[in-house]
Amino acid sequence: MESSSQKLSVVEKIGYSLGDLAANLIFQTLMAFLAFFYTDIYKIPPAKASLVMLIGGIVGAFFNIIMGAIADRTNTRWGKFRPWVLWTAVPFGVISLLAFSTPNFNEGGKVAYAFITYFLLVIIYSANNLPYSALSGVLTGDMKERNSLSAYRFVAVMVAQFIIQVLLLPMALSFGHGDKAVGFEKVMFVFAITGVICFIITFLTTRERIVPPQQQKTPVRQDLADLMKNKPWVIMLILTILVFITLAIKGGMNIYYFKYYLTEESQTAFLNSIGFPNLLHILGNIFTPAAFEEFQKPGSAPYAASSLTSAASTIAMILGIFFSKPLADKLGKRNVFGIFILLSALCLFLISFYSKTAVTAVFFTQALHGFIYGITIPLLWAMIADVADYSEWKNSRRATAIIFSAMIFGLKVGLSVGGAMSAWLLGVFGYVADAAVQTDAAVNGIKLMVSVIPGLIFIAGASLLFGYSIDKKMELQLEKELKERRSKA
Repeated sequence: MESSSQKLSVVEKIGYSLGDLAANLIFQTLMAFLAFFYTDIYKIPPAKASLVMLIGGIVGAFFNIIMGAIADRTNTRWGKFRPWVLWTAVPFGVISLLAFSTPNFNEGGKVAYAFITYFLLVIIYSANNLPYSALSGVLTGDMKERNSLSAYRFVAVMVAQFIIQVLLLPMALSFGHGDKAVGFEKVMFVFAITGVICFIITFLTTRERIVPPQQQKTPVRQDLADLMKNKPWVIMLILTILVFITLAIKGGMNIYYFKYYLTEESQTAFLNSIGFPNLLHILGNIFTPAAFEEFQKPGSAPYAASSLTSAASTIAMILGIFFSKPLADKLGKRNVFGIFILLSALCLFLISFYSKTAVTAVFFTQALHGFIYGITIPLLWAMIADVADYSEWKNSRRATAIIFSAMIFGLKVGLSVGGAMSAWLLGVFGYVADAAVQTDAAVNGIKLMVSVIPGLIFIAGASLLFGYSIDKKMELQLEKELKERRSKA
């Protein structure tokens, strides 16, 4: 059954998007800093950090399928998916704080603590983010409204990414007065409080409009069998895994690239050329000089240059998102996603050609990559919502959450494999945590992990779309025929 109005108000779109802001304050931190946090802050050996992320992430990821079945069978006066956003808000905040705390254990105790807290974090993330993601598939059946909702949602994601990649390290250094462990804990406390508030707003401002018929009682076995026969779903699952492997590797290696590949002298010269010291002076006058003193000490240039480059890339991504909806409305999600993911890969390949002093070139290439990749960001989840429609169209049964659960599973697997690959490859290349000088093999390995390796994985993902049948014509057919069916029901 479907309510007659499929239009979403601006308030509802913003309210929904705040849920992604909350989740991504944690998720983006995992992608960008978990390997760095484990190896350089909590001092876990890279090989053991790799196992923590791989085993904890993949085992936790299987919970998504269970959560999908639970969410699809949840029935409350608030709907199927909205209640989970509310119920998990506080636990999500608490566990996020624990996962980035650094209790003083021996090496074995640290590994155990990291595994338990990471495992719990991916479990609560599933219980929260799976229903949240599925909610986008039942707020509206209008394809253009869905594209618009995705654009709003991923502007919020980019705001979170900006905060993480640009402000997290400065905040951690400032809050901890140079002690990154203390700083991370204080920053995560702020994120936890913010996240709880945002999740509550999401719950209060959204409404589920697409509701399966009351008589629909599908066994879980049937839902899983439907998935296996749904070719677009299989393709999207593999694509999601590949995309998040890429994001985890590239995002996790960014700080290493600036710290160990690009020379500190060239980064200092770059910062001086753009007036960064004057900016610190102005900010110090507005706030307090002590808040920014860490960025005036020797050795701080990589952190500042990395944060500024991430800022430019994230702002460019936000700009790219605004081009996503009109391009998708005109050409279809599949075509736009495939074209721009390939162009993103080309930008990554460019980085592999830059010398250790080419900071300016890296800065502008990262910004260009951000703009191009930003166009694809809203489309992945909008395409998954289309797959849920395709499943309903083909099987005459609505199973939104279990379809999204598989994609969250893919996200978790991709994030875990990508993070584990990062830590494992660091060990293979001979990386030594916090060493003043790394070997040539380690430095060149870090360079590969921010350029060639993620670029190749992006190309592999784009090639899968040749078998994805939901093009622009199919989108319109699904929207028209499902609307007719639901109106009759």
